[in-house]
Amino acid sequence: MTEFKFKEIDTAGADTLNALADADKFNEWMYKTIAPHLAGNILEIGSGIGNLSTFFLNSDTRISLSDIRLNYYEILISKFSGRPGIKEILIMNLVDPDFDRKFSHLFNSFDGVFALNVIEHIEDDELAIRNCKKLLKPGGNLVILVPAYKWLYNKLDECLEHYRRYTKTSLKKLMGRHLEVIHAKYFNLAGIFGWFLVGSIMKKKIIPSSNVHIYNRLIPVFNLADKLTLNQAGLSVIVVGKKI
Repeated sequence: MTEFKFKEIDTAGADTLNALADADKFNEWMYKTIAPHLAGNILEIGSGIGNLSTFFLNSDTRISLSDIRLNYYEILISKFSGRPGIKEILIMNLVDPDFDRKFSHLFNSFDGVFALNVIEHIEDDELAIRNCKKLLKPGGNLVILVPAYKWLYNKLDECLEHYRRYTKTSLKKLMGRHLEVIHAKYFNLAGIFGWFLVGSIMKKKIIPSSNVHIYNRLIPVFNLADKLTLNQAGLSVIVVGKKI
């Protein structure tokens, strides 16, 4: 397995987040896909620069934001501190060796926790899921979205420091060891072709922002494609687990 050394400044990740910041239709699509499983007091793991966080401010939820990197934490503070609906903004490492001491005050306190495109960056994904479970109230939901299909792993994944890609079966198996799996599906069928073209054929290390802008305009079509194929395939896989 490839080993990645943690970088406090993640240039490739920042470039990707900045490109996606303008993809309002894509971000809204992702939000609407996960929102039905999240209510009440929720925590976002890996908020980045807040591309998804914004949508929760217009709902009835109370949301805490978090990221592992100080520079993203500072951006989140700048953008969201004091905003209605924001409960707290944290620096959080899901696999911190001192996790229990640092975050025990948050154990059993969230109705929902979600981590979108986070777990694939963590070598010990089993520990990450266990620690997410500690943060949930009994009956609370954990929503995980990760890249799908090992065969799609390419230069983009390597540059973004992804340890792995998953299938619906493998993510359900991981989640099911700790929580009751209540929902699972693939997401973003059309994204498979773009990821393969850019990362496997063209060997690009970063998704060009021009590609993101084009893709964003076509989201209504891509959303329809997911519905017509009943989410049987996609660039990402989503699994929801409930803490019993």
